[in-house]
Amino acid sequence: MDYKLLNIGIIVFLIGQIAVWFQLNAQFLWSWPKNNVWAMALMGVPTSFLFILATKYTVTSFNGLLWPARFIGFGIGIGVYALCVSYFMNEGITMKTFISLILCFILLLIQIFWKN
Repeated sequence: MDYKLLNIGIIVFLIGQIAVWFQLNAQFLWSWPKNNVWAMALMGVPTSFLFILATKYTVTSFNGLLWPARFIGFGIGIGVYALCVSYFMNEGITMKTFISLILCFILLLIQIFWKN
């Protein structure tokens, strides 16, 4: 496994997931995104490039395996979503959400450290 490429992939997934969170949820925070839906939809183009690059780096880091990249992107997305909803929307993290976050973290650890 190439940890340098994996770290690049994780960072790019993180940026992409943050961009998606704001693309979808900024409408609940500010009036401009709510009134400019087309502009917000156009954010999907650069965000798609981020996910393409993140997938490329992560798959390459796992010697061509696709599943680890998918699970890593998913786990990062759940973490970003939970943090952003908690911080920006003041929705607390319930026990159910906390357990789900722990499971996502375990999923990431399995994908990164379990050798085939």
